[in-house]
Amino acid sequence: MQVLELVGVFAFAVSGALTAIGRDFDVVGIAFLAVITALGGGIVRDVVLGDTPPPAFTGWQYLVVALTAAAVTSVAHPWLGRLGRPLLVFDAAGLGLFCVAGTEKALDAGLAPVAAALLGVTTAVGGGVLRDVLARETPALFRPDSELYAVSHGSARNPPPCCTAATTCGWTSRRHRGAATTTEP
Repeated sequence: MQVLELVGVFAFAVSGALTAIGRDFDVVGIAFLAVITALGGGIVRDVVLGDTPPPAFTGWQYLVVALTAAAVTSVAHPWLGRLGRPLLVFDAAGLGLFCVAGTEKALDAGLAPVAAALLGVTTAVGGGVLRDVLARETPALFRPDSELYAVSHGSARNPPPCCTAATTCGWTSRRHRGAATTTEP
């Protein structure tokens, strides 16, 4: 699961760095916003689960990956524009990866599937909300014109696809791990 989280950290750090660059932040601001965006949702998740201090503070890999992504983005941001809408691309990657990773960790901690899915969504959107607030923008999560976050909202008749996917992936992964380690008497 750590590889999945580190890929998500990289994607969200790029998202934070792109936002900072777009707001003309200095190098410290770029690094700070990249780190907050990359680690914020996971820290909230870990505190809720009682996993303290959060692995983001005890594992050097998280900070190194986030700062590396910030440095790469600072240099490569002119070329990233060729992706069309790079912020949307990296936000989508981070949302998907963190939603699944957050749900999986919550299931492993013993939460019920629905609660785990909600914590997975919190993990996924937490860093982006912090990014937008620190950049003095209305969080994309709360804007009706946001293409990406509208998908995660769903509707009353149609459960949020992000929750559904996270629950399915997390539950399936957990069941497969259990099946591989369980022995019949």
